[in-house]
Amino acid sequence: MLAIIGGSGLTQLASLDVSRSEVVRTPYGEPSGTLMFGRLGRCPVVFIARHGYGHTIPPHRVNYRANIWALKSVGADRVISVASVGGIRADLGPGMLVVPHQIIDYTWGRKTTFHEGLDQPVVHIDFTEPYDEDLRGQILGAARAAGKAVSDRAVYAATQGPRLETAAEIDRLERDGADIVGMTGMPEAALAREAELPYAAIAVVANYAAGRADSAHAIHFESIEAVLHESMKRVRHLIEHLCGAAA
Repeated sequence: MLAIIGGSGLTQLASLDVSRSEVVRTPYGEPSGTLMFGRLGRCPVVFIARHGYGHTIPPHRVNYRANIWALKSVGADRVISVASVGGIRADLGPGMLVVPHQIIDYTWGRKTTFHEGLDQPVVHIDFTEPYDEDLRGQILGAARAAGKAVSDRAVYAATQGPRLETAAEIDRLERDGADIVGMTGMPEAALAREAELPYAAIAVVANYAAGRADSAHAIHFESIEAVLHESMKRVRHLIEHLCGAAA
């Protein structure tokens, strides 16, 4: 069963044939919301809205552990994250779809492991390649089949939020090698690895990052909603092709 974590702009899957919903209790507290079960074609899917179905949970308050634990507990065997990001690299402008291959984590204060407490052994995971290559390949193959242009390599910088970054901070991220910037990539990816769930992301560039192109002096929030509305249609189409290939 494919798990889809929807971010800003994707709080529901219109094409999902919903069969049931379930409130899942976890040892780590409440997930972001009810899990929605259904099918895309012949592909079983479980969906959760990362920020809640009313988009009320800011990035630093998302219960990433509960979300991943809940998806694992109901039988998900792979996870696709959908998230909006800012474009740092010049060719990654608003509306671009990106399948990142690396992460740099700048977040702090978030619960980053399932294994903590004096009564539990420390667990180390290999995180050299934070995204599952097979699942990334499936997404890229589905994009080709759907005729959707996708950038297949990018370094995702995960920042704390909920405020956007300063232009100087974006300059620093670029020097560090980041191509896109978002607020939810970590610890979600690391927790999925701990849970032994293959994990990959589809990032939607909602705007240029601070200090770049038309965001040189300010982020224009009024245009972001329209960009996400159109871009998420392509994301849904891409996922439908992925499910068709998987079926």
